[in-house]
Amino acid sequence: MVKLHIKKGDESQFLLETDLQQTVDDTILAITSIYNGRLKVSRICMEIEELIKHGTMLPPNMMGLTEEQVEELKLVDEWGEKCVPSGGWTFEKDVIGRRNGHQPNEKMQHVLSKTVEEAKAMLSKKLVQADICLTMKTVQQALDILRGAVTIVYPMNLPPHDIIREEFENKEDLSGTQGALEVVDVTLAQLWFSGKEMLRGKKLADYLG
Repeated sequence: MVKLHIKKGDESQFLLETDLQQTVDDTILAITSIYNGRLKVSRICMEIEELIKHGTMLPPNMMGLTEEQVEELKLVDEWGEKCVPSGGWTFEKDVIGRRNGHQPNEKMQHVLSKTVEEAKAMLSKKLVQADICLTMKTVQQALDILRGAVTIVYPMNLPPHDIIREEFENKEDLSGTQGALEVVDVTLAQLWFSGKEMLRGKKLADYLG
């Protein structure tokens, strides 16, 4: 078994344990799956932090509108009325008009924030310094605990248009977002070692043996 120290540019990302008989193709697939999975967890954590402050996302047709415009157009956030947090909510206006302002109570906020911290720690870049390898299983566990926390706080689920739910259901649309620029396309990904590209079709042993 060998440990690969994965970097993007000069920045450490994670350690991957593998063996020299693995193909470059399979190794690239493993690396990009973990890398993109960690990005997904990061995006979900960021949105949960907004959920904690301002509740569920407004429907697309209400997003960014003023209260006057909503009244004038007679629009109603029906999903927001169904998808209420356990223990009730208090109103905390979202000034950018993305979320409905139904902030979960303090106890439920703590459930979410504590889980976000746990998920981030599971996939932290600091694991490299601790000599701990990352696996796709750990990425999946991070997603599972986040999903579990959201289910505790929102037993009726989140609205189908909420980005967090879309991410959990793998229906997210990242086009036009910063997130889209960060995701690595497995078909275009290249693996380099000591200034040389490790070519697809070869084994790691051809370069590291």
